[in-house]
Amino acid sequence: MDQEINSTQLATDTQAETSDEILLVAVKLFAQKGYFNTSLGDIAEAAKLTEVSCIYQYFDNKQAIAAKIYEMIFDNLNVSVDDIRRRYQKASEQLRGIVDLFFKLTDDAPYLMDFLLNAKTGEFLPDHKPIYAMPAFIKILKIIQNGIRAGEIRNIDPTLVSAYFFGIIYNTLRLVLNGQLEKRADAYQAQTWLAAWNLIAKKSTCF
Repeated sequence: MDQEINSTQLATDTQAETSDEILLVAVKLFAQKGYFNTSLGDIAEAAKLTEVSCIYQYFDNKQAIAAKIYEMIFDNLNVSVDDIRRRYQKASEQLRGIVDLFFKLTDDAPYLMDFLLNAKTGEFLPDHKPIYAMPAFIKILKIIQNGIRAGEIRNIDPTLVSAYFFGIIYNTLRLVLNGQLEKRADAYQAQTWLAAWNLIAKKSTCF
């Protein structure tokens, strides 16, 4: 009986590893070649699967792979935003924590950040919520609203505040991801934070 249980667990672990590998190589290929220029054959080859048909044991099609990547990114991001909100009280501190997270992900998981920042997911995942409607970004908007009420952030439309602030953050990270900025993201983190925060702060400060 124990041997049967161990065999079943091993098979389950192997399936999970293969599924994770498919997702990992797929997000890299989507970043490098684009979603529409990446085939299931490309994914199978990169994942070292013997046949394209092996993918169908885990995912129905390429769109299902992209959907899983999208969901995993935002599930993890949602958890991270919740953790940041618990650890810090002030809106400035919470936004700084989120910026630190984005810069770390750009250095440690560039393909995931490329998917988040550059993939036009509305073109191949039309039934999914847009980024701004995902729980993580709704919570970030609430951080901004709280910052306005507390007098930390300029009293303008919160959506505009988000666009101004994260526009600087995202554009810097895109420059890193596409190679226009040659150093790692963390080399530009402090100056990018200052530029973004001073744009929205009620009183410009060197935080």
